[in-house]
Amino acid sequence: MSDNKPPRNFAVAIDGPAASGKSTVARRLAGRLDLIMVNSGAMYRAIAWATIQRHVDASDHDAVVAMLDDIEITCGVENGQSTILIDGVDPGEALREDQVNARVSKVAAVPEVRDLLVAKQREYLKLGSLVMEGRDIGSVVFPDTPYKLYIDASEEVRLARRCAEGLHDVVSKRDEEDSKRKTSPLVVADGAVVIDSSEMNIDEVVEAALSQLRSQGLAL
Repeated sequence: MSDNKPPRNFAVAIDGPAASGKSTVARRLAGRLDLIMVNSGAMYRAIAWATIQRHVDASDHDAVVAMLDDIEITCGVENGQSTILIDGVDPGEALREDQVNARVSKVAAVPEVRDLLVAKQREYLKLGSLVMEGRDIGSVVFPDTPYKLYIDASEEVRLARRCAEGLHDVVSKRDEEDSKRKTSPLVVADGAVVIDSSEMNIDEVVEAALSQLRSQGLAL
């Protein structure tokens, strides 16, 4: 048996900044490869949403940590994609609202939140092989996976994409918050291949991702 042969269940890690296109790429790749698609960002957004429902100040570390002990977080899979419930409720489209956007980086910077959600993200591997996208998947969640991509795009392109989606959070501010936080900052993971999607359509990015995964040893 080759030492390079992947384990029975493996993870494809896709990282990148806000509006780089990583979620769409991850979803397309999961569909092409028949893998589970896990949106780790939705998990942090769900915690941010919970702070709104519980009237918790997302900047108050102790209050956020106390809230974690008082809510039920249920992660699962439906139709091949990850799901998350807070106290049995699916936040749905509320996860994309501006008030959630404004809180998610603050919540994601809380070490206890990251510890809890990283553990839940790793548990997904028990359910099958997967494509997981986020900001620390290749660096923290699955640092040993040989399959790592970093999807990037210029700030101008990413801002235009956010506006096209009807979202108005400031991309540069999100980048700074995610890159400078002490716990699991946004970085290009060791071994990750960077794909700049600025001048590419989604089909081209997916094909580039598949090509890079082949070069990393993934049998397609």
